[in-house]
Parts: sequence; C-alpha cells; structure tokens
Amino acid sequence: MKVQTAALVLSAVLHTVWGQSPVVSVQPRTAAVKLGETVSFHCRVTSGSQPVQLEWKRTNNQPLGDNVKLGPDGAVLTITNVRLRNQGGYRCIATNAQGKETTTASLTIRQPPKVRVTPSGPLSVRAGESVTLECSVTGKPRPSISWTKQGSDTELVSTTTDTTASLQVTVMSAEDAGTFVCRAQSREGLAEGRVELRVEGGASARVFPQASVTKTDLTAVEGQSVTMHCHATGSPTPVISWSKLRAPLPWQHKVNGGSLTLNNVGRQDSGQYICNATSALGFSEAYVQLEVDSPPYATTLTEETVARPGDALHLQCLAHGSHPIRFRWTRVGRASMSPGAETTKDGLLKIAKLKLTDSGTYKCVATNHVGSSEVLTKVTVRA
Repeated sequence: MKVQTAALVLSAVLHTVWGQSPVVSVQPRTAAVKLGETVSFHCRVTSGSQPVQLEWKRTNNQPLGDNVKLGPDGAVLTITNVRLRNQGGYRCIATNAQGKETTTASLTIRQPPKVRVTPSGPLSVRAGESVTLECSVTGKPRPSISWTKQGSDTELVSTTTDTTASLQVTVMSAEDAGTFVCRAQSREGLAEGRVELRVEGGASARVFPQASVTKTDLTAVEGQSVTMHCHATGSPTPVISWSKLRAPLPWQHKVNGGSLTLNNVGRQDSGQYICNATSALGFSEAYVQLEVDSPPYATTLTEETVARPGDALHLQCLAHGSHPIRFRWTRVGRASMSPGAETTKDGLLKIAKLKLTDSGTYKCVATNHVGSSEVLTKVTVRA
C-alpha cells in the first residue's frame, strides 16, 4: 500500500515538473506609432513543456491584415506601413499538450491634431447679433481645445466635448469683432483654426497681425534643402520670426524676410515649424509640418535557418524607412536561386522543397525612392 502511495506521489511530482502548461510574455505590452511606420511585438515562452505552438489573433476577432507578418515560429508579429485599422489589441496564444495561455499587446496610432472651424470666415454680423463658432478637432492622443481672441492669451468660455468646442460671440460694437482662434494641442503637435468676425457696415477698430504659410505640410528627402514661406498682414506691419516646436531651429538654417530655408535636412529635422507675426497689437502664429523621408533599413526575422531536404523555406525581409519599399532576394556568390523559388512584393522568399544545394547565404535588398539597404541570412540544409 505504501509502495502504491509513493508511486502516486512520484507520478504527481513528475507530472508537475515535466507537464507544465505554457507561460508567455509579450514585449512591448503597448506601442504607439505614427501612420506608415513599422512595429513588432515579440511573444516569448518563459516556461512550460515543449513543444509549444504560438499563434496570434486580434482581440476583436478581425483578420490580422495583409500588412501583418509573422515569424517562422510565430513568436514575432510585425506590422509594416501601419494603417488606422491596425489599431487595437493583439493576442498571443501559446498551446502545448498540458494547456493554453494567452497574453495581449496593444497598438495605438498617433495622429497630430487637426482643426476645422465652422462657419468659415470672414463673417459679417449686425451690431447686437450673436453667432456660434464651432471647432471640431481630431488627433491621437486626444488634443486639448481652447478658444482665444487674436491679440489676447485669455481663454474664452466655450462649451466643450471630447472633440468639439462651441463659442458664442455677441457683437455689440467694432471692439467685439476681430479674429477668433481655436487651438488644439497634444504632445504630437499643435493646430489652429481661425475665423474673422466683422461688424456689418463698419470697419474694425484695430488690425491685429495675421500670419499664414504657403504650405502647411512639406515632405523632403535627407540631404535636400527646404524653404518655408510665411506671409503676415496687419497694421502696424508685423515682424516675422521662425521657431521649431520643442526644439531649436536646425543649425543649417537661413531666414530671409518671411522665408525659412533649411539646408541638408536629416530625419531629426522633421517636426512642426512656427511662423510668428508680431506687432504692438499682439501676435499670430502659423504652422508648417515637415516630414523628412529616409532610406530603408533592412532586417530579417531570422539570421540563420537550419532545415532538412524536402522542408519548406520561408524567409521574411522587413524594412524601416519611407514607403513604398521594394524587395529583391538573391544568393551571395555564384550560386543561382532554386528553380522553385518564389518571391513576393512584401519581401517573402519561399522555396517549397529544399535541396542540399540550397544551402548558402541569401541577400535581401530593400529599395525606396531615397536609397537602398541590404541584409544577409544564412540557410543550412542538412540530410
């Protein structure tokens, strides 16, 4: 009887040691990226009995998407050229003979603020009449919204929701007229919308500065020169100056009149540039968003692959950089590609049945309109 009891205890201990269900973790747990960028989540098995099978699913049960790639063992999920519909949760599911474990990662899309003011100005109102100005904003994270009158930093009382701010203005005289500014701000940037109110049949008592830029969004390639043009109206004539949000102006810059020129731009020069028009009556700002395109940086999901003859080979090439990016696979040296090799526009090399002669080093070259980058991966086929 004691022998049977001991055997049962030993069996339970062995089952505990050798029969563990999987335990997994994911890095990073949360990620926040801009549209068009690339992000990867790594699912790691920290303990549990082998073999462990990994798979990824959306938490909303929607398909992963055509721009979502998985590593050969399912551990790495990579989203290239991120789109709005990629936002949300991703669940890594680990399964072995003893059970199943899940862990979740979350992706957030960062978007700079955008502002739309209705009705659009200029608006003419009669003395004694009221008008309601509505400001609608978008952006992630959610921007703060405020109304001010040009020439004053005092925030006006408005009715606000998460995405709108309504301002009611009663114009009794020319002093109540002017330009009203809606400002939306988050850590992703700043956006403004303006509307001018005029008293019908009269002239404005004061002419505040008004800044405007020729283009609010500019794109450049690393090494190029960029010129931003700013114009200002008002009486007395405003003085124009330039600055950069949360950073000094690039050291290779020139200001000529209302124009700012940046020479030999790099990725670090991307950001929001501010044109400030100032006079004795106050100031006005206009904004230019600059994005500097960069050449690709190529990577692979695996640096080395070991397989047997007859196995299928999948080599995935990925690249960070400005899109669109084109991929091309070749073999290093004089060896030619397997006759059955297939490549896709997304950088995937497939060989349905490997042969011993497929052993060697493979090269992926990623190219965009800026430049190119290459990465090597080794394939070993053993009988």
